[in-house]
Amino acid sequence: MSSAWLNDLSAWLSLHPGWLATALFTTAFIESLAIAGIIVPGVAILFAVAVLAGETGMPLAEALLWAGLGAIAGDTASFGLGRLLQGRLTTAWPLSRYPKIIGTGERFFKRHGGKSVIIGRFVGPVRPIIPLVAGALMMSWRRFLAFNIGSAVAWAPVYIFPGFLVGSALASDIRPPAHFYAVIGISLAALTVVYFVLLRFQLGLGEDSRFYRWLKQWMAQYEATNRFWRLYTNQRPAREGEFPLASFMLALGASALLLIWGQLATATSLLDGFDQATLLWFEQLRQPLLDGPFIAITLLGDAPVLMTAGVLACAALLFRGYYAAAIHVLAAIAVTVVLVWGLKALLGVPRPDEVMGPPNSSAFPSGHTAGITLLVTLLASFVAGESRHRRRWQYYVLLSLPLVPVALSRLYLGVHWFTDVIGGLLLALAVTGAVRASYSRYDKVPLAPDITIVGAAVVWLILTGAYILLSWDQAVLNFRPVAGT
Repeated sequence: MSSAWLNDLSAWLSLHPGWLATALFTTAFIESLAIAGIIVPGVAILFAVAVLAGETGMPLAEALLWAGLGAIAGDTASFGLGRLLQGRLTTAWPLSRYPKIIGTGERFFKRHGGKSVIIGRFVGPVRPIIPLVAGALMMSWRRFLAFNIGSAVAWAPVYIFPGFLVGSALASDIRPPAHFYAVIGISLAALTVVYFVLLRFQLGLGEDSRFYRWLKQWMAQYEATNRFWRLYTNQRPAREGEFPLASFMLALGASALLLIWGQLATATSLLDGFDQATLLWFEQLRQPLLDGPFIAITLLGDAPVLMTAGVLACAALLFRGYYAAAIHVLAAIAVTVVLVWGLKALLGVPRPDEVMGPPNSSAFPSGHTAGITLLVTLLASFVAGESRHRRRWQYYVLLSLPLVPVALSRLYLGVHWFTDVIGGLLLALAVTGAVRASYSRYDKVPLAPDITIVGAAVVWLILTGAYILLSWDQAVLNFRPVAGT
């Protein structure tokens, strides 16, 4: 498909905006449909249609809904086709023209099982093939639909929101704050450096690293330390003899940094200037176009949303008999709540006065940042615990990404100082490290995902959506900039 064809389509839709919903549904449907998704540049068309949706003022929720429904319908049709063509995927036309892709999809499905439906929705060439293969290999309809709907809820924002934001920006007069591009560039460079430093540090704590072997030999020299090493060493056959060194180092390192950072942020004025400069920069960045998305993002870090996630996770784990895991999740939640509440009450750091109705609590540490960090890092730790050691960092990086927008939303809305956000992050990392280290003693059987986990995730997404809708009007009032800002 040539770029001229795409330009013609965009021009036609701009003249007939009433067809945008149909275009979103149809494009998402074709992009998810077996084989057609390989031939048709669905991602490019989706982006173009999303841009037009943002430009014409189409509600974001409506755009996400139609795209999500199209993706669900496309995958469902592919799954049904796979059921009909069971045993004939490589012989029936036009599938017979793509034996290599189908073979890749079959290997991918056999390797990852049901979760390949979720992973496959975001992974290049296998994206439109996995539902077809799942149907041909007789995955149950109920299990497939649960994975299909759950993954579509996450897929729609990833594919629609960037284009929608671009279109909304084109339709408005947004002026970035001073030094916007310089700040963004330096920040991204700094994050990249931190990422590689942490990656190198994590790999240096593996069982095959020199430091791990040296520490193991040193601990074996003394009865007390050797007993401690044996106590926390994993006894599961697949991970037998693995000491949670990375978890202990995370707990100790984050705790030490929290103590140092807390002293600098609350007992000295060394970081006040930076806090004020950060607040001013985000204040200049505030635009009506961005307020809505950041309010929605910050609501994801509200206590009811995070508590619901914790309760559902514990219920799913208890239902499947993973009692130790459920108890450790509950303990992590309880410890984090107590620490955040206690530090806020003890330190009494005032919040920035940049919103109409901020919560009547102290600022340090940020409870939203601590809560979302605990949620995503605990999830990442359980997922990574079931993978090969050298690949675990990938799960930590990928699954920890949601904490970034929530933390940024607190700064954008002027509810927290920069030091508060870092404090909440360090506190949650310390708790996660300690909990994971403790859990290694009880990690007897693998934590395999199933329909219960997916069901809990879908219920959480539904309840979260309902909470955001019910809290929206009050949140808009709370986070409206004060006069003169």
